[in-house]
Amino acid sequence: MHEVLTKLSEIGIVPVIAINDASKSVPLAKALMAGGIPCAEITFRTAQGEESIRRIANEAPEILLGAGTVTTIEQVDRAIAAGAKFIVSPGFNPKVAAYCSGKNIPFTPGCSGPSDIEQALEMGFDVVKFFPAEQAGGLDFIKAVAAPYTTVKFLPTGGINASNITKYLSFEKIIACGGSWMVTADLIDSGNFDEITRLCKEAVRTIIGFELAHIGINSENDTEAINIAELFSAAFGFEIKNGNSSVFAGSAVEVMKQPYLGKNGHIAIRTNSIVRARAYLKSKGFGIDEATAKNDEKGKPVAVYLEKEFGGFAVHLLQKK
Repeated sequence: MHEVLTKLSEIGIVPVIAINDASKSVPLAKALMAGGIPCAEITFRTAQGEESIRRIANEAPEILLGAGTVTTIEQVDRAIAAGAKFIVSPGFNPKVAAYCSGKNIPFTPGCSGPSDIEQALEMGFDVVKFFPAEQAGGLDFIKAVAAPYTTVKFLPTGGINASNITKYLSFEKIIACGGSWMVTADLIDSGNFDEITRLCKEAVRTIIGFELAHIGINSENDTEAINIAELFSAAFGFEIKNGNSSVFAGSAVEVMKQPYLGKNGHIAIRTNSIVRARAYLKSKGFGIDEATAKNDEKGKPVAVYLEKEFGGFAVHLLQKK
């Protein structure tokens, strides 16, 4: 998978934007970044699309910028010249696909069935846009069509919104989703960029799904750990589960049998995706202690600690099951 698409997968959502007024493009880009979504797909559906790409590329280069609804080779050239870093098409156009492939331009062709996917595979593309997602059968259809094509990943667009994006992203073959509910034409045309930022932040919270998993308390030895756990059990009726390295009192309190990371202990935060949570936290200036990373038998990240302690507690991310 191209590095540009890898970066999109770490974000999880690609705002699909039709701009009617290029003067709104840079404030819009800044609103997206303030909301935690540093990418955008500006469509060629409007006459202002190309100029909007140019302005964002020049004045907000931090954003990962793509061009959407690209249907001709001439549009590819215009989009790349304006500053687009990736190209997305609504359907599979062999000429456009071959042109992008020949110039090593990251390209996601639109596919809605096996025949389209096989054409994409024949040309060496391993990520396709599934469009229109909801109208063409949604996640169930993607899972069904993905079964025989084990190397293909999907970027579904069309009908994706705050209520179903987590469901889509839970399928490992989906790298990200295209969506426009946080960047509607009404919000852009009216210049309501604060609301766009709020909706973006809400979308990021939904995608990453942070929640408290448990609090770990450091103790000096097995006996002290059991005694502490028994206090929680006596007071609150929490069931005690004695493990190899710690004792759990209920599901929210873990007592370590010997001091571990953190002056006082650790705090575990569950997330829908450690990969996306890691990228998001890094963008906020929080370092990740990669030496603590743990993967499952398939190589999927399941836990990793942040570098910084919070009030004497180490903090680690925990993959939701």
